[in-house]
Amino acid sequence: MPDKMPLSGFHFSVIFELLPQLSIDTKFQSVGGLRSTVEMETISEGGQNKFKINLPKRSTYENLVLKRGLTEELSGLKLWVDNAIQNFVYHPANLVISLLNEKHDPVKVWYVSQAIPVGLQVSDFNAEENSLVIETFTLKYQFFKELPLP
Repeated sequence: MPDKMPLSGFHFSVIFELLPQLSIDTKFQSVGGLRSTVEMETISEGGQNKFKINLPKRSTYENLVLKRGLTEELSGLKLWVDNAIQNFVYHPANLVISLLNEKHDPVKVWYVSQAIPVGLQVSDFNAEENSLVIETFTLKYQFFKELPLP
């Protein structure tokens, strides 16, 4: 039986449940923010000052941050973000983030529920450097979960 190696994180795709979704809307330089934590409530025990009880309250999720190089292509994602930020018209979208193998098949898949745009950033322009212009999308979402693969 071959040893299973840790997965590489450089080959992935992001698919939004948005219309229209163009090919540029699945390609990103990086994805971050698939992170959850549990808020805890601390209760001091009556009569015993040296003991405290920690009770879980709720799960919280960080913002999802998507980065990609700026292009001249029309982007359904950019239209969705602009409509939310500039016009205050929000349409939550679900998305699927897939980690892919060398054959472009998913090996791990995460479902992100009810994402809405909360930030858009374009990197600095600098005539002293020869670097790509990066646009960064920040999304707030309700939760994420890993989907089982057959």
